Amino acid sequence: MIIQQLISTLTEVNADNSVKVVILRSEGKHFSAGADLGWMRRMAENSRQENLDDSRELARLMNVLNHLSKPVIGLVQGAAFGGAVGLAACCDIVIATEKSSFCLSEVKLGLIPAVISPYVVRAIGERQARRYFISAEVFTARQAQEYGLVHIVCDDVDAMEARCNEMLQQLAMNGPEAMKAAKDLVFAVSHKPINDDVIDDTAHRIADIRVGEEGQEGLSAFLNKRKANWVPEEE
Repeated sequence: MIIQQLISTLTEVNADNSVKVVILRSEGKHFSAGADLGWMRRMAENSRQENLDDSRELARLMNVLNHLSKPVIGLVQGAAFGGAVGLAACCDIVIATEKSSFCLSEVKLGLIPAVISPYVVRAIGERQARRYFISAEVFTARQAQEYGLVHIVCDDVDAMEARCNEMLQQLAMNGPEAMKAAKDLVFAVSHKPINDDVIDDTAHRIADIRVGEEGQEGLSAFLNKRKANWVPEEE
């Protein structure tokens, strides 16, 4: 099943130090037009426990993707419906095309976007979530960008791929461990009051990374006006 395959693949690349960035995309016309019909038939026939087990696997996929230590770029062409909106919400950077469309379509089937909801609500906010969870309206890539789900909208797939390559070059200039720590930092401070605990935690984080191997290399490279050792050689 594709959910288990994705979990397995993401777990493997997360442990592979040679992998610097993960790109999540699909083949064909659409990112994901919705759940597989065969799977939906099985879920309709399964017991509550079987449905619970399946839902926990999907929830696990979202959690693994959302907390992946590598930067994750999502490339969305065509339709991204249902759980695909959740996948997009779990990516760090999302690039779409003008023709991309999004829909939280679950209520049309008498269902709800349950396990993807924490990530989608954080991406688009409670106000927009209340609308689109209930209405199941299709919204455009430009609307998705306005809501915060999509970062960059390109004219077509070719332009999307070119923009992705530019982003890969941008990310290659950055310290791998620093990007991981920066992602962790967002989770550490998001939705928390700026109190003494948060302030102290952030102070410890920057102190730790400054004296770390990568931080020392980055500071040395900057002060000596050279490229850091993680920056790839120009071809």
